[in-house]
Amino acid sequence: MVASCKDQLKQVAICLQRSPCVMIERNKPKECVTNPELLKDLPELCKAQLDTFMNCKRGIVDMSKRMRGNGTLSTGKYDEQYKKLCTGNFDPREEMDKLKKLDANQTS
Repeated sequence: MVASCKDQLKQVAICLQRSPCVMIERNKPKECVTNPELLKDLPELCKAQLDTFMNCKRGIVDMSKRMRGNGTLSTGKYDEQYKKLCTGNFDPREEMDKLKKLDANQTS
């Protein structure tokens, strides 16, 4: 994967891991994104981050961005948080609260 999309991918993964679709209903993140019934219940923040990631991926093959570049390189900002969620070293209630706060901030 191109380095410029790694941060966006990790943002989407973290958001999906915190979402009720994965946390409560125990669906796989891929199912939450591909199934239209589950997708409509995802928080707006996750949808926005998914859209940002997809735009980044489109930018990889966009010829007009070949010379300018697709965006900034990965900063590693989400690496530690992503690692905690992947290893299961987290409190589910705390993660759901974080998602609710972030989603409320975006919709305001």
